[in-house]
Amino acid sequence: MLEKREFYIDGAWVAPLAGQDCDVIDPSTEEVCAVISLGGQADTDAAVAAANRAFGGWSQSSKAERIDALEAILAEYLARADDMSAAISLEMGAPIDLASSSQVNAGSGHISDAIQALKAFEFDQILNDHAPNDRILYEPVGVAGLITPWNWPMNQVALKVAPAIAAGCTMVLKPSEIAPLSSLIFAEIVHASGLPAGVFNLVNGDGPGVGRQLSAHPDLDMISFTGSSRAGILISKSAADTIKRVSLELGGKGANIIFADADEMAVSRGVRHCFGNSGQSCNAPTRMMVQRPIYDAAIETAVSTAAKTSVDLASKQGRHIGPVVSEVQFDKIQGLIQTGIDEGARLVAGGLGRPDGHNRGYFVRPTVFADVTPDMTIAREEIFGPVLSIMAFDTEQEALQVANDTVYGLTNYVQTSDMARARRVTRQLRSGMVEINGNFRSDGAPFGGYGQSGNGREGGAWGLHEFMEVKSVSGWIDE
Repeated sequence: MLEKREFYIDGAWVAPLAGQDCDVIDPSTEEVCAVISLGGQADTDAAVAAANRAFGGWSQSSKAERIDALEAILAEYLARADDMSAAISLEMGAPIDLASSSQVNAGSGHISDAIQALKAFEFDQILNDHAPNDRILYEPVGVAGLITPWNWPMNQVALKVAPAIAAGCTMVLKPSEIAPLSSLIFAEIVHASGLPAGVFNLVNGDGPGVGRQLSAHPDLDMISFTGSSRAGILISKSAADTIKRVSLELGGKGANIIFADADEMAVSRGVRHCFGNSGQSCNAPTRMMVQRPIYDAAIETAVSTAAKTSVDLASKQGRHIGPVVSEVQFDKIQGLIQTGIDEGARLVAGGLGRPDGHNRGYFVRPTVFADVTPDMTIAREEIFGPVLSIMAFDTEQEALQVANDTVYGLTNYVQTSDMARARRVTRQLRSGMVEINGNFRSDGAPFGGYGQSGNGREGGAWGLHEFMEVKSVSGWIDE
């Protein structure tokens, strides 16, 4: 069993000042695989103080220095890729092939993206041709608290840390206490890269502890949080007393609108996307809306695809899905499956309990409900498991009305061979992202949503702007 109780503060690994032990559970076996420490107020204060001491120097660093720092981090990250994939697979249950190919590569991709965005970014800009002595200066927002989730650990750590470094911010990272091992490796990577002490700090903790302490801390200028909408609301309230900037990337309940003229792979592609990462993605297309002429055929395809989706240990190689992350998540998903049954949705694949061959571990049967109506709980709540809801629609306007009838607005999906309709529907969908006909968004595209899906954008130049203030200057004369 691993013992990882130390925090990374001011360029060194330090023992907790006010910590308490916390077990990390392997979701494939339900056994303790590591012990970390949850920090207390003294640990949070020490990390915030270190970040504040480092801010004066790092905020004035040159663009070239920041590029060099990120390139050094990227090189160390790539050298530790195998360690990182093993940690992610162990802590949150991603099958090792998925951890290697997608989870780890998401982190390196976002670091590379931040480097490219930084190279292209101009921190000093002329207001316009008619005001040659007015300047717009982009400056770091200050010291940032970064709170990241367990479902895509390095995706979210890199999406916050890299642009914060690029903008000239210093920071304190609190990763999820459920899946902290990969972030501890990331801290080792940052240390090996030679980043100046105090620019990056890490304190483990839970939401009510370090999470709340960071959100309310008077010496932090910003909180960047990814997680549930419920937690995002609490963080916003906690941060309000100090008027700090709050950037939120929260939940989703994506609609996948499949018109009758969609390509033949649209349904199976949507099912696989819903089940990917064991359904633990905020942008998963969990509401499949199918035009009535192909509705029955779509159900058959979805059932067949679910039957072909194998579930197995995260440590095994292959294209199966692994367990969900914790007992809490497992119980929540089971409860929502039961609610779907009780409310009259037609269970056509999967259902309650573990898959055959698994009597322990947080494994969930790939589940498909048909004849779901928009008022049902499973059509409205984020399940965060491999559970798909299918509903029929007749007209384009009906599809839009149902798709937009949600508190969320993260990612929606449109499947049709009529590009004029695809463009028309896309413009009317109330979400921060739309993917058409299975085309993934490109590197550097902004990630974020409307409504209770959050209020920020991460990735590319948008990710840099999240960590910057804008200063307007008049009377500027260059030498």
